[in-house]
Amino acid sequence: MSGITTALKGSPHVAQLLGAGAGVGFRQRGQTAGCIRLPDPEKISLRDYQRGRGDERCDGSGDRGEFRSRKNAVKGTQVRIKQRPEDFSVKESFHFEPSRSGRYRVYLMTKQKLSTFEAVEHIRRQFGLKPGAITYCGLKDKQGTTEQLIAIEGTDVSLQEPRLRLKFLGRSDSPLRPANAASNRFAVTVRALKREDLGQLNASVAEVARLGVVNYFDSQRFGSLKHGQGFIAKDLLRGDFEAALRNYMAQPSELDLSEDAKVKQFWHENWGKWHRRAPFASGRKYERILAALRKEPKDFVTAFLQIDRSYRALILFTYQSYLWNEGVRRLLQLKLPREFLFPHPYQAGTLLFPREADAATLQYLRAARFPLLAPDTQFTDAAIRQAAEWALSREKIALADLRIEKAAHQLFFKHEERPVIVFPEKLVLGRPAADELNRGLLKLNVAFTLSPGSYATLVVRRLFHFCYREDSHAELGAPSARRPRRPPAVRAAVRAEARSRSKLPGLRRKADTKGTGLKSSQ
Repeated sequence: MSGITTALKGSPHVAQLLGAGAGVGFRQRGQTAGCIRLPDPEKISLRDYQRGRGDERCDGSGDRGEFRSRKNAVKGTQVRIKQRPEDFSVKESFHFEPSRSGRYRVYLMTKQKLSTFEAVEHIRRQFGLKPGAITYCGLKDKQGTTEQLIAIEGTDVSLQEPRLRLKFLGRSDSPLRPANAASNRFAVTVRALKREDLGQLNASVAEVARLGVVNYFDSQRFGSLKHGQGFIAKDLLRGDFEAALRNYMAQPSELDLSEDAKVKQFWHENWGKWHRRAPFASGRKYERILAALRKEPKDFVTAFLQIDRSYRALILFTYQSYLWNEGVRRLLQLKLPREFLFPHPYQAGTLLFPREADAATLQYLRAARFPLLAPDTQFTDAAIRQAAEWALSREKIALADLRIEKAAHQLFFKHEERPVIVFPEKLVLGRPAADELNRGLLKLNVAFTLSPGSYATLVVRRLFHFCYREDSHAELGAPSARRPRRPPAVRAAVRAEARSRSKLPGLRRKADTKGTGLKSSQ
């Protein structure tokens, strides 16, 4: 297919489409569906979905929110993202009030193959900073190259390492907050495409330009499910702080090949023997917890509260995110006919996306804001109330149950409104080219801008829904599974990454924190 430029007139959200595909008739705003009607590539009806076929559903055997995986519903090829760190780039657009004598030093942090939590913890330990001394606007993806602001209280630092660099920008009188981030610009290389995928992509871009993307929380928010920890917040809601602590520090994952998994295995086998010491360097992250347990062996509330405050908040936010996804999924079912929706599996179950909507419903969804649920949440919209109550009823709880009585001041759910629909701004697709990592297939560069808190991977998921699926258990790296041999170029990249890691002080493989459940929001 020859390269062409197709402008999506009538949509301010798509800057240009540099694609390789035959001419496609795009709908203008307000027009009915014309020459485009996509088949259902997943071949799953909503009736199948509602009966539980082809998706991942709650096991129902307990309260810990564990999930069992079923055969993935998406057929066909599987596109790849993040095969190399440079395949996924994030640049944060920010603002802060400079002050010559401010107590906070503001830096631009560039990181690669590190979560925001891991990068901040490394800086804190490197320079002996107290917990909470480093603030930031939000979490950035681990699997990629990202830029974001951080502010360090009262200390000048200098750091230039292969995977972590700081650039001093100035001083400020205030710590950083989410409001300091204006937007995030993403550049993603999508790999392993087939030529026939490109025609469907043009139609998918037209749908996104008109309908936007449902603003779900994507799979990386739910790493605790992938690693067998379940929703730790559910242990806390039951008042079982010992179970919550076990899931946090003594639940090893076969998908985690880092030293942290060995530490978790050690405490899994030695639970209650607090005088013991794990013979691994990465066990230092649990020292404050263990010090509290050695002092009061049965005081699991105090021990749990030794976890970093930001990560404790993330544990609660992860469960709120799941409730949000479930509630919005139900809202779409209430507002749209079944044939206008298609399902797509992800880490915590199944998402629903619209491929069509009438003008009135589309206007409603664009304006709708669905709450992150908390005990003080109030509803003004009947459909949103009904959807939220449905999500809570599936968990056998009510709004009033979202309280952690034993630590109400330290652990609490916070109400927040989140837009139901997000539009990727300045969406640009590059020309397809040969994929050097996947022989015989194509790669395509995609760039767009999102507001803070929205997921770039979700936009990619929606654009390429016809050939996008989650990695299987084997592909995630379970040692018990047989893994396909990587192409030579990929093996060379992995070896280069290993050499880079070995040169990074404090972050060698043996001290790696991969698999701790720290996941980014982008």
